[in-house]
Amino acid sequence: MNHLEGKVVVITGASSGIGAVSAKALAARGAKIVAAARGQEALDQLVADIEKAGGTAVARLTDVADAQDVQALADFAVERFGRIDVLVNNAGLMLFSFWKDGAIDDWNRMIDVNIRGYLNGVHAVLPVMLRQKSGHILNMDSVAGHQVGDGAGVYSSTKFFVQAMTDSMRRELSVREGIKASTISPGVIDTGWADKVTDPIGRQAAQELNKVAITPESVADAVVYALDQPADVNVNDLIISPARQNW
Repeated sequence: MNHLEGKVVVITGASSGIGAVSAKALAARGAKIVAAARGQEALDQLVADIEKAGGTAVARLTDVADAQDVQALADFAVERFGRIDVLVNNAGLMLFSFWKDGAIDDWNRMIDVNIRGYLNGVHAVLPVMLRQKSGHILNMDSVAGHQVGDGAGVYSSTKFFVQAMTDSMRRELSVREGIKASTISPGVIDTGWADKVTDPIGRQAAQELNKVAITPESVADAVVYALDQPADVNVNDLIISPARQNW
């Protein structure tokens, strides 16, 4: 049975990588996609690809670190489709550095996107889901939210936060309100992230780690699995990592 048919799914960070591939996979199962990211051209291409394949998608340029912008995204989704069934908090930054590097700009960027961005998303969609008495919030986590690797102290801290917030949401919202909460924790995925690390030593460590990476499609399969469940089943957390990743 397909539990995704007709569901309205808001996905942040949808212009590339895991977000884009997941959007296409969910649209192929009949979900209506509301794609959000900071790159208009990539969003337009995603919508065109989904529509060409027979799916339904709209897009809105969104900065997840801006609470008002994320609220406008939720309002846009309701205006277009009348409801929000799923939020996939996917927009994220993984910027490696060591503590002695003092890469405070990178630290703050990760806090803004990986923590504030997720909180902004929950704040924007939750009133809609509470009115509906149904919904599903899927927070993209990481294996770094389970254990800490070299050069990933701040990144891991943001992902440990995601684990804690989702567990709290599951205990409160899922148990009491019927709104499910899940995490998916990918290992190293080849999304081009390693080349975005600004700290030179951190970039070298990231590029070395990325050699064992698997494709975003593997994570998209997990996203579909977690969301395509009956109303009484919640997937708490899925860890998807390369067979050759040793942490």
